[in-house]
Amino acid sequence: MPHRPTGAELVLVLSCPDRPGIVHAVSGFILAHGGTIVESQQFGDRLSDRFFMRIAFVTETGARADDLREAFGPVAVDFDMDFELWSSAAPYRTLIMVSKHLHCLNDLLFRASTGALQIEVPAIVSNHPDAGALARSYGIDFHHVPVTPDTKAAAEARLLELVEETGSHLVVLARYMQVLSDDLCRSLSGRAINIHHSFLPSFKGARPYHQAFDRGVKLVGATAHYVTGDLDEGPIIEQDVLRVDHGYDQDQLVSAGRDVEAQVLSRAVRWHSESRVLLNGERTVVFR
Repeated sequence: MPHRPTGAELVLVLSCPDRPGIVHAVSGFILAHGGTIVESQQFGDRLSDRFFMRIAFVTETGARADDLREAFGPVAVDFDMDFELWSSAAPYRTLIMVSKHLHCLNDLLFRASTGALQIEVPAIVSNHPDAGALARSYGIDFHHVPVTPDTKAAAEARLLELVEETGSHLVVLARYMQVLSDDLCRSLSGRAINIHHSFLPSFKGARPYHQAFDRGVKLVGATAHYVTGDLDEGPIIEQDVLRVDHGYDQDQLVSAGRDVEAQVLSRAVRWHSESRVLLNGERTVVFR
């Protein structure tokens, strides 16, 4: 029978200017450190002239991710790489923010509890008290941080404190209905994911699904993207749509939309936590 590697699985993701020899250098490094590649994906963007790669590999030498990360440094310097190297089993510590609509939060917590999402949620933050009971049912710390025009700066400062205190790698806005300041967006750049419905910019403000119902829409959908200073316009990670028709009443349309939002957000969080999403300027490369 063929030999199956049995060591710990590690994941290396990188991006750099495209040039010959990248794959050879990376695979040679893995081989030199006793590694066996179990999954490899790559993409060369001819528009930006950048190369993107994700490799999962197993090493039976007992090498730790920290040691291999340091050893890979000279290769990264030679090719001007941005890279990350992690144990694939390490859960992403993920702080979740929410307002009053709890469907995305509930979905994320359930998937995390079953192992379907590789995240660990140390805390939930909300500008309303509504999610407190749900957080407590999962044994997760809940922080009610009200936001008003007068307290917005203090509330955002508290949020950053919680990100640092909990050691969170990722912040998820699971229908957090507050606009983040440019400074906070910059602080969380590349590590904050937002979800919104597909009706922007047509149906803004309150009750967008009811506005859409009144116009007789035939598609509902959702977009998950990284947070930037441009409201709801950050690099897109995942989108999906569902066809609806005249048989849907307002409540059914809302329910269908919330289902799509939860599914799209969970996929975006899963791919990010598995190091499958790389930023490419205003776009993303997603190795599914």
